Amino acid sequence: MAFMPKFAANLSMLFTEAPLLERFDRAARAGFAAVEIQFPYEAPAEDLQQALFRNKLSLVLFNLPAGNWAAGDRGIACHPDRVDEFRQGIDTALAYAAALGVPQLNCLAGIRPPQVPADTARQVLIDNLRYAALRLKAHGLKLLVEPINTHDLPGFFLHGTRQALDLIEAAGADNLFLQYDVYHMQRMEGDLANTLAANLDRIAHIQIADNPGRHEPGTGEINFDFLFAHLDRIGYRGWVGCEYKPAATTEAGLAWMNTP
Repeated sequence: MAFMPKFAANLSMLFTEAPLLERFDRAARAGFAAVEIQFPYEAPAEDLQQALFRNKLSLVLFNLPAGNWAAGDRGIACHPDRVDEFRQGIDTALAYAAALGVPQLNCLAGIRPPQVPADTARQVLIDNLRYAALRLKAHGLKLLVEPINTHDLPGFFLHGTRQALDLIEAAGADNLFLQYDVYHMQRMEGDLANTLAANLDRIAHIQIADNPGRHEPGTGEINFDFLFAHLDRIGYRGWVGCEYKPAATTEAGLAWMNTP
């Protein structure tokens, strides 16, 4: 029997017609068994916990605090002058993780400050990943790190699969894994199927969106029918996060998920 990936709704990008706490209800009604959130910190953990319980949903991923998003931060893990802030953010994330039962957290490297040399930013990132992984391991959690394309986010420090794998190796933590975002890596390097197969043992989570536009599968150039079958063939059994911008409403764009 063919295996269909397990899809998790990204509640930071789907069902955004509704307030965050109402998106859990909509995700459950749409047939999702799991959700992910980019940043849950805007709501009390207790309210999120109740929304998960009410809808019998699992939370499978969220990000570590990433600085001041409204001011342009996209992560601070490569910033030498914000190490203390990064480490304090881990305390916040762990408190939410304990309340919400999430098994893994994602770290955004951030945009390298122009005055910081690349080798300095890399070492700071390695040190922060090593520290974060150790803290998360004590709670039985995985730490993920995610490359993001530099077309959408110019200057983002971590932008390729090989670069991420090298950082993981340098950090030397056995609970540190790659988050592979199909949209970002299609824009940066392509060769999705081979990359996924070659690095499956280091990939703990996959996210999807089509290209161009970062909309739902079937709106662009990526052959998701092939890619989902490929994930089955290579034995991927993790969650696939639907982190895309609906072309219209979320519900109107979900037909792809019900295609045999």
